[in-house]
Amino acid sequence: MTKGARTVTEDTSVQEVASLMCLYRFSGLPVVEGDKLIGFIAEKDVLAQLFPSVEDAMESMATIDLKDKVGEYKSTLSKKVSDLMTRGAKTVSPDMPVLKAAIIMANNRFRRIPVEENGKLVGMLSLGDIHKAIFHQSLTEG
Repeated sequence: MTKGARTVTEDTSVQEVASLMCLYRFSGLPVVEGDKLIGFIAEKDVLAQLFPSVEDAMESMATIDLKDKVGEYKSTLSKKVSDLMTRGAKTVSPDMPVLKAAIIMANNRFRRIPVEENGKLVGMLSLGDIHKAIFHQSLTEG
């Protein structure tokens, strides 16, 4: 896992989150209150604001202007993390077997997941971290 993960708060602007995601290639960020994990905001949460609703798509797909939808991105940037975040995000613990964490991530289609201990965020685990751990283990076992 990566310790000292970059975090945001509920009051952080979506524009700041989008900047971090684009500049540092974060696919998601933990949302904290102090050192307590309260949620998660992912790229899909931000981009989902641009997708037409199912009702709109069924009623008027031919008339949905996708350029206008992309133009709505600016209004999404003015929102706060609390408007888009997932509360009660799934987590793993630091002592969880790496393959169990990988299964949780795969079943939920996550590329990264918060690592929580006693209600506090202690790091982030990525698929890259898991792959590296398995690779090193295979080398040391001969």
